[in-house]
Amino acid sequence: MHIKIQSTTRKEMVDITARVQEVVTASGMRSGLCHIFVPHTTAAITLNENADPDVQEDMNRTLSRLIPVDPDYRHMEGNSDAHMKASLIGASEVLAVRDGRLDLGRWQAIYFWEFDGPRKREVRILLLPQQERGF
Repeated sequence: MHIKIQSTTRKEMVDITARVQEVVTASGMRSGLCHIFVPHTTAAITLNENADPDVQEDMNRTLSRLIPVDPDYRHMEGNSDAHMKASLIGASEVLAVRDGRLDLGRWQAIYFWEFDGPRKREVRILLLPQQERGF
């Protein structure tokens, strides 16, 4: 299963929580694991606060200070900073599913993090149902 995302700016955090939950709900899975994976080298997946949009801005600003756009990078496409940011944040997350719902904390959301947009992207979702144990 997968969802499509169209980013609109070079750096952007897109809340995909509801879309991932739709995939879980449609599957009928009641308990197990949900693996979320981005098959792109300049984008990432992360969990973070969804109550205050300033958190997203702070995260983008801090990461940009740590890994700036630099014309002296050797990679000829000019997006070396995006590759580094994506590697640092990571390409996947694994969440528990309980009673058919993603088991997130009160303020948590799942974010697709674009570092080299705007682009058409894909997020892959693998559901692993909990196996019943027989004795």
